[in-house]
Amino acid sequence: MTTVHTLASGSSGNALALSWEGGNILVDAGISCRRIRQGLQALGLDLPDLDGIFITHTHSDHISGLQTLLKRTSCPVYASAQAGRDLLRRMVLLEDRLREAEGAFSVKDCAVTAFPTSHDAPGSRGYRFDTPDGGFGLLTDSGVVTPEAEAVLPGVALAVLEANHDVETLRSGPYPYFLKKRILGPEGHLPNEDAAAFAVTLTRAGAREIVLAHLSRENNTPAMALRAVETALSAAGLAPRLSAAPRDRLSGACVLEGGTVCSGSPCSASGS
Repeated sequence: MTTVHTLASGSSGNALALSWEGGNILVDAGISCRRIRQGLQALGLDLPDLDGIFITHTHSDHISGLQTLLKRTSCPVYASAQAGRDLLRRMVLLEDRLREAEGAFSVKDCAVTAFPTSHDAPGSRGYRFDTPDGGFGLLTDSGVVTPEAEAVLPGVALAVLEANHDVETLRSGPYPYFLKKRILGPEGHLPNEDAAAFAVTLTRAGAREIVLAHLSRENNTPAMALRAVETALSAAGLAPRLSAAPRDRLSGACVLEGGTVCSGSPCSASGS
């Protein structure tokens, strides 16, 4: 059995735990080491149980807890070559533990595929993880669905997918023009409508559960994101399990077993 939990999801911090019979992986460390440890302990794990820490990119909401985490763990840290160089400039205790996350490789008996995302951070990446129980894909912090994501992610049973903002809410909101331009740009964040279109693609390719992640506090709500994605799925005649990751707390479990998502463990709540 493979489980996926988000520990936090949003501009205030991101972290996700992936566990299977053969190992445990943390994706991003954008909350404090204390909160990461508390989240892991709630799952019956602790920091020494981690077999790898994967970094999607080097913005603070994805790495703010990493320096302290390095002092309290001994596992490898995986990042793209560009992101790795950026991390090495910022952090001590990393050089001997840094591993390049490019293309396809493995952590124990979990096959990993790293792919480029489109974000204003050096070497930003998304990941696909294939454990013996099935495939899980993560795509957040990307202004567009990249061709590489379109090639790598179809076939996963579970996808955690950014639905950052409602375009009209962002455009009419209080953000300054430069920030609106950044978020709406090709290296910004994925809007609800684009998340909806890719959710349709992934579900047609076999996804049984979609979890919407990295929702903007100011320019989106769980209800808006869920409605946009559910409308697109319904129009396509599709009905995967659909939820939104909690912003500041541990989610419920998404469970992969036998290559499919089990029906008994809702991954999240609709609140933020």
